[in-house]
Amino acid sequence: MSQIITTTFFKVESFSNTWWAFTQMQFGHSSLKNIEGLTFYKLLGSGAKNGFSSIPNFGTYVLFCVWKSEANAQAFFKENSFFNAYRKRSSELFTAYLNTAEVHGLWDGVQPFEKSVKLASDKPVIVLTRASIRLNKLFSFWSKVGMVSQSLEGYNGLVLSIGVGEWPLIQQATISIWKTQAEMLDYAYKNPKHREVVLLTRKLNWYKEEMFARFVPCKFEGIWNGVNVKNLI
Repeated sequence: MSQIITTTFFKVESFSNTWWAFTQMQFGHSSLKNIEGLTFYKLLGSGAKNGFSSIPNFGTYVLFCVWKSEANAQAFFKENSFFNAYRKRSSELFTAYLNTAEVHGLWDGVQPFEKSVKLASDKPVIVLTRASIRLNKLFSFWSKVGMVSQSLEGYNGLVLSIGVGEWPLIQQATISIWKTQAEMLDYAYKNPKHREVVLLTRKLNWYKEEMFARFVPCKFEGIWNGVNVKNLI
């Protein structure tokens, strides 16, 4: 068996479905205990606009999971009552299946990923950046992060980028999907706004914990913004 990571994006629309999804940020954890093969998971909310905002977006949520095998993931998606309730209440959803290529840092004190693949410059890549922000750095962080959000809009090779988090304002993550590793690196190292924020991160010591990971997607399933996600890559 080899480890597989899944990240499922849910879009909810009606008031009742939006309220249900919001409450699952607290109550959904009980449904994710003792799941066979599930070694790590996070229920994540998102920010307004394109995700990079201190204002929450109550219409988009993410379930991020680490599995011992793809068979464990498939059994969960097919049989788990919590996931199927989420599926029924969602207007759209898609799941990306990932293998880990690179990882640095910790998430809640652990490093849950097993590196199993190598990156290729002409192949798709999914990037996770995650951090716990120091309380006394919140204003500084949020006053600067918006410029990175704006610099992403319309960037070559970007399929999707969304800011998500476990707790509003304090624990933040970014999940971005790129058509190629080369285009992602072009943004990371050549975009002036992104470079500036990377430098500020070190200079101002924003984070008390952080993680950076790159994954190779092996499969996409579902619809997002009316498009089969397979056709976006």
